[in-house]
Amino acid sequence: MKKLRIYLFALMLALVAASCGTSRVVPVTGRTQSLMVSDEEILSLSAQEYTKYMQSAKKSTNAANTAMVQRVGQRLAKAVETYLTEKGYQSELSQYQWEFNLVQDQNVNAFCMPGGKIVVYEGLLPITQDEPSLAIVLGHEIAHAVAKHSAEQMSKQIKQQYGTQILGGVMQAAGVSGGVTNMAQSVIQSGFKFRNLKYSRDHETEADHMGLIFAAMAGYDPNVAVTFWQRMAAASGGGNDNDIFSDHPSDAKRIAAIQKDLPEALTYYKPVATTTTTTSTKKSASTKKSATSTSKKASSTSTTKKSGTGFTLTPVNK
Repeated sequence: MKKLRIYLFALMLALVAASCGTSRVVPVTGRTQSLMVSDEEILSLSAQEYTKYMQSAKKSTNAANTAMVQRVGQRLAKAVETYLTEKGYQSELSQYQWEFNLVQDQNVNAFCMPGGKIVVYEGLLPITQDEPSLAIVLGHEIAHAVAKHSAEQMSKQIKQQYGTQILGGVMQAAGVSGGVTNMAQSVIQSGFKFRNLKYSRDHETEADHMGLIFAAMAGYDPNVAVTFWQRMAAASGGGNDNDIFSDHPSDAKRIAAIQKDLPEALTYYKPVATTTTTTSTKKSASTKKSATSTSKKASSTSTTKKSGTGFTLTPVNK
């Protein structure tokens, strides 16, 4: 009974430690988040990682597709900055140095770094197919930056480390054996890892929600998000509806959530003329065939990668 009381006390201290941090309200969703890392820290780390990546990456040589990615990205960024200014987030605008790059990689993917550094892989374009669908992807990536998901993920990890250390310290001070203490810390760490999967899925869902609205604000039809994600699902072979062990929501849940968010997004939508086709990276005579083979190849080789400073978009469900 004594050991149980000690354990509960240690757990309480861990929870108290986890509650520390600076509070912030996420734009659009209004969710309150707790951050334990400063903007300066996360932006510095992001800049370092982004520079390393771009030094090794090969930029696309397709001028038309590169221009399209930059055009859609900048249009979204302008709409987002206007919204943030209207909602009182002017002080955060200096954090964003928007950059949109298309790179030579046939994986079906895109990722975002804090501060507005966004990379799109060429392998994604046969699935986006047009500017409005590309806007859905870029809106999703911009949302990760605006919602400060990287800083929040890092803060969560710091809090969990504090909680584990506090638990170990209290148990040792109470005379609990090292073996039992280590076992308790291991159990808690495993629980944190499992919990973090849902935490990441929640971030992806929030980015979908915000990105849908950002695309609508920029004049892109948010309705295309449904057919885009259906194409993503098809490219991955349909995926698995059970996402409990994945850091991304299942395709079915993702599409259902987007359909639920569409009425809200449509209130922001004012149509603007857009280009409806994507210039192929292959010769025009084999455009349709190459796009199909590229999608199949990408779906079989694509992987989901996420670091403490960047988020990815992929049709693969783990």
